[in-house]
Amino acid sequence: MKEIIRTSDAPAAVGPYSQGVKIKCGTMIFCSGQIPLNPKDGKMVGNTAAEQTEQVLKNLQAILSAGGANLKDLVKTTIFLADMNDFAAVNEVYAKHFIENMPARAAVAVTCLPKNARVQIEAIAII
Repeated sequence: MKEIIRTSDAPAAVGPYSQGVKIKCGTMIFCSGQIPLNPKDGKMVGNTAAEQTEQVLKNLQAILSAGGANLKDLVKTTIFLADMNDFAAVNEVYAKHFIENMPARAAVAVTCLPKNARVQIEAIAII
């Protein structure tokens, strides 16, 4: 379904992501950007970027599960950070959830995120 692209003709990934992902067939799921809200009460979860990343990934997993997929089906993510100094902490948590066949990824710093979250992640999966 998905094939990880690796080439020495482009810079190697500097984190838990793939240079590229080739999609062979299937149904795509586009997940809107998720922030670390508790789905039961709508309150922000966690104070640190690491804690918030865990909740964001739980929220993404819930959406993917509702669509018949899981985190292993992700082919592309975009991470939005309120502070690029949180990059290493977010990467550490992210790496625990993506051990092999990591999705392609981008990470950018933005001025502000909804509800003053430190992290937001949007994703594309194929099943």
